[in-house]
Amino acid sequence: MGKVLTESNIKQRLLNKDAKLGVIGLGYVGLPLAVEKAKAGYQTVGFDVQESKVDMVNKGENYIGDVVNEDLKYLVDKGLISATSDFSQVASADCVSICVPTPLDKYQQPDLTYVKASAESIVPYMHKDMLIVLESTTYPGTTEELLKPILEKSGLKCGEDFFLAYSPERVDPGNLKFKTKNTPKVVGGITENCTEVAAALYESILEAPVHKVSSPAVAEMEKILENIYRNINIGLVNELAILSNKMGINFWEVIDAAKSKPYGFQAFYPGPGLGGHCIPLDPYYLSWKAREYGFHTSMIESSMMINDRMPEYCVERASKILNKQKKALNGSKVLVLGVAYKQDIDDYRESAALKVIEELEKEGAETSYFDPFVPEYNDHGNIKIGEDELTVELLQAHDLVMVTTAHTNIDYNFVQENAQAIFDTKNAMKDIKNRNNIELL
Repeated sequence: MGKVLTESNIKQRLLNKDAKLGVIGLGYVGLPLAVEKAKAGYQTVGFDVQESKVDMVNKGENYIGDVVNEDLKYLVDKGLISATSDFSQVASADCVSICVPTPLDKYQQPDLTYVKASAESIVPYMHKDMLIVLESTTYPGTTEELLKPILEKSGLKCGEDFFLAYSPERVDPGNLKFKTKNTPKVVGGITENCTEVAAALYESILEAPVHKVSSPAVAEMEKILENIYRNINIGLVNELAILSNKMGINFWEVIDAAKSKPYGFQAFYPGPGLGGHCIPLDPYYLSWKAREYGFHTSMIESSMMINDRMPEYCVERASKILNKQKKALNGSKVLVLGVAYKQDIDDYRESAALKVIEELEKEGAETSYFDPFVPEYNDHGNIKIGEDELTVELLQAHDLVMVTTAHTNIDYNFVQENAQAIFDTKNAMKDIKNRNNIELL
């Protein structure tokens, strides 16, 4: 049996900023993390299979909203950060974070292809005293059951020769208060030493506490809990919004009234469905894993059913609004305002607005969209181009305007004054006084 690995050597290297750090996956999670590592004074290398991202990073050209352009350029010029698609450079890294996508496959089951590929790319270049941290959101057990066996194909033993931990990403694109640097981190390692080394890494980078847990599975379940908590509460308000509409009650006013209670209530809001990489997907990860134990996550699955149906419900409501004008949805022109999955960002991953557009077109509507943050988007290989600007002519040419993302840089007074009919699914027009052509979700 090999000598039990101690963390003193790598901890000292982290303390001295002598350690070289790597980040696999330079997307919404990986690039901000790589930038923070470099800003902390570490030599940092980002790995990505997309040459376009590699080239942009090496030129100091930013493509992620939460990264300050000047920060990236400065770090590249100083030689603190670089990018490559050559995974052999992993050999020179002391700590590697895996920040790759974990989507669902066509059967709504976890697709860990990118995690597996990343781990297999690391194996030939692993060395003693190396720390590897998985940050991608996944089901409990992934680090121990999937990642550890792959990495041990290197001939190195976890806990004896290298450190392995899970630390869930907590990136919230567009959040003006909490960024990668000041958001608390949760860390769970395979062994106590693994946890300590991973915690030391993040403590040297972040201006936020690091919360240590007893295992990777605890950290993995914690991340799932964060997002399922939101999924279930959004499912609740979506269901109550549907009921309130039938009862003739403004549910947005109900939420504002409930918010006046200073304890015991947190406001969640209805909308056309869930978007982003985490909240719509994570419940499926846990439901899939739960079946291994003969357990059905009934409350989670109920909220998923409600949230997944919201795009279709919004299109049904749109049809009724047009009906009041003696118009059919089939053949009507619908302008969608906002395709990003949340306000004031350019990220449209899993956006409910795209599902709304798809449902509208299924019903024969002619759709176009305007989004100041997303001039075009990729729809299953087809590039859809948005309108250049909101004009009187554009608004008046459409039978219905649907607000599906509450961007704050849109002139909603202008929209109200010129649109024939408006269906506001996000209460973005709450401050508009004249509401004769506005209907709320």
